[in-house]
Amino acid sequence: MAATIRILVALIVSLLVRPSDVSAQKRYGPGVTDSEIKIGQTQPYSGSASSYGTIGKSGAAYFQMINEQGGVNGRKINLISLDDGYSPPKTVEQIRRLVEQDQVLLLFNTLGTPTNTAIHKYVNASRVPHILLATGATKWGDPLHYPWTMGFQPYYQAEAKIYAKYIALTKPNGKIAILYQNDDYGKDYVKGFKDGLGEKASLIIKEVSYETSDPTIDSQIVALQGSGADVFFNVSIPKFAAQAIRKASELGWKPLHIINSVSNSVASVLIPAGLDRAMGLVSAGWLKDPPIRNGRMIQQPKSGWPG
Repeated sequence: MAATIRILVALIVSLLVRPSDVSAQKRYGPGVTDSEIKIGQTQPYSGSASSYGTIGKSGAAYFQMINEQGGVNGRKINLISLDDGYSPPKTVEQIRRLVEQDQVLLLFNTLGTPTNTAIHKYVNASRVPHILLATGATKWGDPLHYPWTMGFQPYYQAEAKIYAKYIALTKPNGKIAILYQNDDYGKDYVKGFKDGLGEKASLIIKEVSYETSDPTIDSQIVALQGSGADVFFNVSIPKFAAQAIRKASELGWKPLHIINSVSNSVASVLIPAGLDRAMGLVSAGWLKDPPIRNGRMIQQPKSGWPG
């Protein structure tokens, strides 16, 4: 991802830097000067998805490293990262501030399906690059209608199809229960899961949803356990994923528990839920493997761009 970010930022800057006129005076697009590239994002530093705030903090640390190494073609990157609390109305407010007041060059790695959905039309109408979104919703791959938006993560529907195939191999006659977030994020996973099951979708005997404003999902887990399901597809964000693992354990419910990739963090989900309660969970991951030689991770050079 590191090299990808560098290339994309450099490319966008080159496109927005206009040729100098006869008097050699340079003109740039919004957010670009001879010494700075200003980019913006929203992250949930508060609210129900605050565990994802680590993504924003790690991104800021990465750009600090780039700046310490000289920036991009001599320009330092000024990342303005604002808290939206994982609330779509707040996202709209913060993004409008970034575009209209701060006049950023681009929006980078804005997090969340419902939050990005809220700004999708606005940023495309404003012709603001909206790149490397921290969400895997299928809708981001629509360059015909939304040419200024580009996703980053593997699609949720594709991931869900993998889980469906796994169930078909390991629990072909299982009774499936689904918990999902009641928005485009949760529904995207459910659609991919059902598509992957095909005719086997009839194995789904119970579906319940939750709202991000819910304090707990205990009642939903009780309902799912009471259905008699022996397979549990858990489509939730970290706060609720940890609650689901903990409550299922308290109820003595031990289904084949599949948890989606956005909530399989050890630090923000498994440890809060209790590692002993998380034994046997099934999930998927898509992060780049570190370079390994003779069983050891190769140390990246201190100078130059990491690959």
